[in-house]
Amino acid sequence: MSAAPELGVIEGYFGRPWQHADRKLVISRLRELGYTFFHFAPKADALLRRRWRDRHPDAALAELADLSAHCRGLGLRFGVGLSPYELYRDFSGADKAAFIEKVRSLDAIGIDDLAILFDDTRGDVPDLAAREAEIVHTAMAHTRASRLLMCPTYYSDDRMLDVVFGERPAGYLQDLGRRLDRQVRVYWTGEEICSREFSPGHLARVAEALGRKPTLWDNYPVNDGPRMSRFLHLRGFTGRRPEIAGHVAAHAINPALQPHLGLIPAATLVSSYREGADYSYMSAFRAAARALAGAQLAALLEQDLHALQDRGFDQLGEDRERLRERYAAVDHPMAVEVVRWLDGADTVDGWLEQA
Repeated sequence: MSAAPELGVIEGYFGRPWQHADRKLVISRLRELGYTFFHFAPKADALLRRRWRDRHPDAALAELADLSAHCRGLGLRFGVGLSPYELYRDFSGADKAAFIEKVRSLDAIGIDDLAILFDDTRGDVPDLAAREAEIVHTAMAHTRASRLLMCPTYYSDDRMLDVVFGERPAGYLQDLGRRLDRQVRVYWTGEEICSREFSPGHLARVAEALGRKPTLWDNYPVNDGPRMSRFLHLRGFTGRRPEIAGHVAAHAINPALQPHLGLIPAATLVSSYREGADYSYMSAFRAAARALAGAQLAALLEQDLHALQDRGFDQLGEDRERLRERYAAVDHPMAVEVVRWLDGADTVDGWLEQA
């Protein structure tokens, strides 16, 4: 048995955001499972990304305030992820004032955590770390949130980030660690953008570079993007050995596009820390599926696991209609999500370009 780190969710996927009612229901279940924080940062919310300077409509702010109240009522920390798109290019004048005003508007809805996210933008400038640290410290000076986090532009060792967003500055991670206030937590996805595993050795090296333990941004069970959205990620967590607990400040998962189905793998992460060396990912899947979906639907999901998670939407062929009929006959939110996915409603073609 191993003591788990603080567990949370960073809703940071590309694609159609969850419905508000679904989000509240899922958060309640996550709290029951043992999760303690929730960060709202869907890539589809342009007012938190490319249009960050614009004010959220009153209805959207009211919905976020309601979500905050729901989380706090459960004893769960609520946060928002703000991605001030390319603000680092000129952090002065009207843009700086707009950033401070945006931070204050998020404070008004009631946040415990504020995350400043620099992911998925170009970063090939020599003084990138200094510019990002200045923005983070400005947020710290003007927010009432009791905890501040940031996501670096280069949030993984994965060289794909350099291919897509430009070569990372030399010593970027070390420079960022030196400049950031020690109270600021730093999100990190691991050796890859979607890491197959997290090892104590890797996490220790990252902690040394940053001068603090990283907060994991774990890209499982997320299934966003044009390719991954064609698969349902349902299996239990693997590659998250319980001994990593002492090497991280917290462990947050990026959830699937299907909020209810994503609860199944979320439950297995709790089991992996709790059970330690006794953890079995398929046994954990079965237990979580039965508890969350009921015996009938759990049996169907296990039977169709290979088709849904490995073959995927494009390879189902004639099986797609057969599967649709099976799940359409089950009265459960998870079954509804399977049907919606089989109908092609959750594919994310084009979302990367829009966000």
